[in-house]
This record gives sequence, structure tokens and C-alpha cells, in this order.
Amino acid sequence: MHFPSLDKDQRRILQALRRLGSLSRSALAIELEMSATALTRLSRDLLSLGLIEEVPDNGAQGRGRPAVPLRLAAGGGYAVGATAHRGMLDVALVDFTGTTIAAHHEATDPLDPQAFARRVRQLTHMLVDRHGLLGRRMLGIGIAVPGPSLSAAGDRWSVVDVLPGWRDAPLRDIFSIEMGWPLWIENDANAAAIAEFYLGGLIRDFSTLVVLLLGFGIGAGVITDGRLVRGQYGVAGEIGCLFPGHLPRPSPLDLLATLRADGCDLTSLADIDFADPAQTPTILRWLDRAAHQLETVCNTAFAWLDPGAIMLAGTLPPIILQGLADRLHGADLVTTVFQRRPPVRVSALRGSPITLGAALLPIHALSVDP
Repeated sequence: MHFPSLDKDQRRILQALRRLGSLSRSALAIELEMSATALTRLSRDLLSLGLIEEVPDNGAQGRGRPAVPLRLAAGGGYAVGATAHRGMLDVALVDFTGTTIAAHHEATDPLDPQAFARRVRQLTHMLVDRHGLLGRRMLGIGIAVPGPSLSAAGDRWSVVDVLPGWRDAPLRDIFSIEMGWPLWIENDANAAAIAEFYLGGLIRDFSTLVVLLLGFGIGAGVITDGRLVRGQYGVAGEIGCLFPGHLPRPSPLDLLATLRADGCDLTSLADIDFADPAQTPTILRWLDRAAHQLETVCNTAFAWLDPGAIMLAGTLPPIILQGLADRLHGADLVTTVFQRRPPVRVSALRGSPITLGAALLPIHALSVDP
């Protein structure tokens, strides 16, 4: 089935239902400041497209015909997200509400873009078949890449060196030929921001947020007024340039290197263990230094963007992310009116925010004006 073509007001309805949950037509009309007649017409079109549905009658009794709430239809469409790391490949399948239907994680040898695309296509077909979705509307596939865009069009990327053949390759052409679906490619920090916005529940309370992703390196995803901020050349949020890779930086790989330099025999980030007495002193020192480095990032993000939340997310164990947050909460950060300070939080998402955010890219595209 084709990717739906929606006008601005139809997208506003979808975003309101995604933000507020089920609402009656009258409540939606008030929320969106449109006439009841227009809301009825637009909702009828969305119902016929299968993107929204009426909430089933719960059997409540009362005078007259009760208002029937509308909500997003889980079966309105499905999307896939995928991302590659060194030796790892992640794929997620979600429905139109953003609920994860299936997730697949596997260890692989380093994959070039063609091999990655073939494997993602195979896994996608397997998941679609396994969950009985053959013939259903597939909205598209989102791919998250670790590295900044080399063009505003997002067709070539400065992907990290550990992925062979990815840097400056025509990824959009390669993936489109192999997969044959509508395609979105996004920086991993931006994908994580999308996941936090929708799945972390931030959409209900905030229109603006910053996600600090401690992944392969360090980056930021920024959402303002519900839209991803990409900048003039597509590299907004590339805060890694503030912390050159040959110097100490607040990244997971830097922590791993610090632990190894202190004599801890670790092979990967998965070996980092705050409860290990041999690692604890080094981790505590690293947390003090990394939090101090992140103070500037949080202060400037707060001053420039006024976000409702600054989220810490990534591959570090939650206890270490919380350690960073605790230190930032206790730091002498800037304040604005009413003594507000940078609102630092730790991600509570289960699963990879990068892969989940990639899967949400096609769904996000149906919620904002192109």
C-alpha cells in the first residue's frame, strides 16, 4: 500500500491524537481551533484511510448518543528501523502508534552498505511474515547512521571508520535499490531524539527537547516545535566537535579507553561494570570529569533553546548515565527566570533508542509538514 498523502490539517489531527491519546471530535476541534464541520470532514478522510479509528463502545449507558472518541489506529501502517554498529545489527518493527511489534539484534562481521541493506531486507521480510503483516500498509524504513551528514540532502554521510565502505558512499541509492520502500536516513542522535519524543512520552508535555546521545561518540539530537533541527548543512547537534577525539571526552569509548589504561582488561562496552571493584574507582573519576565537560553543553543548550528536557541516552549502563545526571543536578548550572535550571533527565526507554527512533522516522514524516 502507498504512503498516504496528507494535508496540513490532517497531520495536525494525527499529531494531536499522538500527543493526547483518544479524544472526541468536539475536543479535537477545540484543541486544534478548527470548526466542528471541518474536523468531522477531515476525520472522516483519516478514518477511511485507516489511520485513525473510533474507540469501541465500552457499554456505558446514558441519554442520547454518547460522543465516540477517536484514536490512532495501530494497523494504520507499519515501519521498520535499522542501524549498524561495529559487529552489531539492530532491526525494529513498529505499528502506527509506535508500539514495538518485534525487535531483532544480532552479532555480525563488519558489513558494507550493500551487505547491510541485503540483511535488513531479509530480516524485514522475515518479521513481516512472522507477524502476519503481508499485504498491510508498510510506511517505510528508517536507517540511523553513526556520523554527520555530508550534505543537506542527507544522501552521503561521514560514517565512523569502523563501518567499512560507508563514509561518503551513496547510501540513499544503495538502500533504495535494495529495499524498495520509502526511505529515511538520519543521524543516530536525531533518531534517538525522535524515540525519546514519541516513546518517552515527552510529546505530551514538551515541544522542545535536546537528547545527548552517548553512543559510539557523543552527539545531540534537537527537536523544536515538534520538528527535528538539522541546520543549514544538516549537522546541527554535532557537539562531538567540542571534544576532539584525540583528547579526553565524555563518550562511552573514552570511558572504555580510560578503564583499559588503568589496567582493566575489557573487550567492549558491554564489559563495563560499575559493581566491579576493579572498575569502580576509574568510573567514578571519569564521571566527575565527564559531567564537568557536559556542564557547558547543558548550559548552552538551555540558554539557546529553552528545552523542556535534556535527556541523557546511549549505550552506557543506566547507573552510569544516572551518575552523570546526579552530578549535573548538583553542579552550578545556569538559571533563567524563576530560577529554572537545565532540566537534565535519564532515558527510561527499553531497547535501543537509535533503532526505535529510526523505525519512527516514517511515522514522524506523517505528523509534520514536509
